[in-house]
Amino acid sequence: MEIETLSETFPLFDVADPELLEWLTTVAVEKEYAPRQKIITEDAWGNAVYFILSGWVKVYQQRDDEILTLDVLGKGGIFGEIAVLDEAPRLTNVIALTKVNILTIPAQRFLQFLFKDAQVHHRMLKMIIKRWRKVNQRLQLSQEAPLVRVANILLNLGETYGSDTSLGLEIFNFSTHEISDLSGVSFEDTAQVLERMTEKGWLQIDKKEQILTLSNHKQISQLIGN
Repeated sequence: MEIETLSETFPLFDVADPELLEWLTTVAVEKEYAPRQKIITEDAWGNAVYFILSGWVKVYQQRDDEILTLDVLGKGGIFGEIAVLDEAPRLTNVIALTKVNILTIPAQRFLQFLFKDAQVHHRMLKMIIKRWRKVNQRLQLSQEAPLVRVANILLNLGETYGSDTSLGLEIFNFSTHEISDLSGVSFEDTAQVLERMTEKGWLQIDKKEQILTLSNHKQISQLIGN
């Protein structure tokens, strides 16, 4: 992969030393996963870091027959880095929601790269902190109305990973269960919120193509106070 493409897709790398980035990509492997195919499994040791080139994945935990969605990631997303940095077994599962193209970098080479490039190391820390702040933000919204909480999740996904089109911000059409888990809103209330947002023209759902479009993300942003 061209290092220019890598740095454009992943902000983590846009401050990297070009020679070091070239050195990193010599061991990177691009892989394709089919929808519903598992990518990493809970309790497995972290042997690589994963960079999403295209498609969507779900991060989840499974307890008996219950699946809890913890996060969803799209193009430009990174996962698997915590187990590599912590040198511990993975705490979550990751599965492909769509066809996914992923660049994998071996753990040892990634760690060596961080030690060699202080700017990327610093940006990596900032990225992890930003992720924890996002979790805290969700907790702070726990007392807000279901509409605000669901809208906040969809807007964050759209602004972080969505495609900006003439119709609005396009993201994957996540299931009601997945949106319910991410927002902390009951399944029934989440279904009602999605129906209400669709009636207001804030959402458009193409079930055939599995695309959810935030038709008026500026109004949604005003709704949640961003």
